[in-house]
Amino acid sequence: MTHFASRLVRTIKRPLVLTGLVLLPLGWGAVDAFAKDHAFLINASPSLPNWAFWLDKHARIERGSLIFFEPPASRLVEAHFGEGAQLFGKRVLGVPGDVVSHRGHEVFINGRKIAARLDETRLGIALHKGPEGPIPDGCFYTGTSHQRGLDSRYAEIGFVCRGQILGSGRAIL
Repeated sequence: MTHFASRLVRTIKRPLVLTGLVLLPLGWGAVDAFAKDHAFLINASPSLPNWAFWLDKHARIERGSLIFFEPPASRLVEAHFGEGAQLFGKRVLGVPGDVVSHRGHEVFINGRKIAARLDETRLGIALHKGPEGPIPDGCFYTGTSHQRGLDSRYAEIGFVCRGQILGSGRAIL
């Protein structure tokens, strides 16, 4: 290193270190704030075609959104997914004010067929017809294209309401 370069490094070394010490907490605060509102999720279920999702806890939820939520605690959920809190990821098929109806095993939203129900899970546990009528404010009707998806078609999940929802996500892998 030349004498000039050596002197330059000594001259700017202290201001660079001090600047770094000042900016590090500011940068860390921004990263921390971002991390409180976002998450990276891995999907272990075949009900969604992707396996990795980026979650935004404050994203707007509308028809077609992918939401992640805590399902109601039940023996059925525990039998299929294990003990402890499990997050479900489903598409929003119905929004507040939409009307859900059933004809036999077929499920309709606003008169349009969206799915068919099964009588039991792959483990032989009985499934019950999900909610009907207008979707209440703050709640959503969820589903997937997977025929065995455990979603709002069934009373065991029902409408998914704001208190259960962690956020809205998008598939990244």
